Amino acid sequence: MNYRYIGKSGLRVSPICMGTMSFGSWSDEKESFRVLDKAYERGINFYDTAEVYPVPPRVETAGLTETIFGKWIKTKNRDSLIIATKVAGAASGWFVPPIRAGMTAIDRHHIERAVEGSLQRMGLDYIDLYQVHWPDTVVPIQESMAALDRLVEAGKVRYLGTSNENAYGLTKANTVADYEGYARFQSIQNNFSLLNRRFLDELALVCRKENVSLLPYSPIGGGMLSGKYNTDKIPGNSRFGEYLQLENPRQRAMADRFLNKGTLASTARYMEIAREAGMSPTTLAVAWSMNFDFVASTIIGARTADQLDESFAALDVTLSPEVLKACDAVHRDILYPMG
Repeated sequence: MNYRYIGKSGLRVSPICMGTMSFGSWSDEKESFRVLDKAYERGINFYDTAEVYPVPPRVETAGLTETIFGKWIKTKNRDSLIIATKVAGAASGWFVPPIRAGMTAIDRHHIERAVEGSLQRMGLDYIDLYQVHWPDTVVPIQESMAALDRLVEAGKVRYLGTSNENAYGLTKANTVADYEGYARFQSIQNNFSLLNRRFLDELALVCRKENVSLLPYSPIGGGMLSGKYNTDKIPGNSRFGEYLQLENPRQRAMADRFLNKGTLASTARYMEIAREAGMSPTTLAVAWSMNFDFVASTIIGARTADQLDESFAALDVTLSPEVLKACDAVHRDILYPMG
């Protein structure tokens, strides 16, 4: 395993990170353990979760993923694991999370409540990478960074990261941290895939210049790039098949963003590129996301352990210049299919 460092931290991680957002919803505890064990046996040492998981977020299940993951952690050598989790973002932002009565903010109170809850549910005394799940545009960034820095100083957290952030937000946060002497964000966890290259517009330059690592999530576009939606009928037991049946406008909007004419047309061409290259479209998509110098580890997910093989195959793949050019041609022809 060729391990990589996150930013300028001491976190040495596998090129693939095992995501956990399905644990407790689409994956029961037994299957979650099978997924985790298979990842661990393959040499994956990096695991990502969040206080609001599993998805879709619900009051009844929030925190269950960390609880299941915590049970599994007890079966392993803690020092062999790099564990990341996230504090829910502001209720004024992305969506109103089903925790703390929907009053969340990235302030001292909520950050401290969140980290204590995560430590307790996972049975840990420290977290390797603590991330802001999505930004808070109301609380001053100075207050947020000061509160996060206190966690590092207290030994509850080793390093900090952010998620779903833009170039300004990442730059501003780390400028404040550097000026005040606070711990800075070593990573950013954003959506990045063959179907969503927005990160390359501005954030890639920030990461390169500021030594911040991207931890891409949804490398197969929420399952789109596996090709399973390129059929006559949307699979009923699929993420977006289920989201389209929900009344929640956020889930329906997400399904429409991922599953549309542009993404289907792009995926059809990526499937052909993968076929000609002798690999599955899932392997192609994961290998593509791992190919960038600013990427430390690509976060994958799975409902079942059997789904992991095609993603893990990317660990043994180096995409040729011809394959990369063919992928770029798809993007030029169908620009930003996810908007």
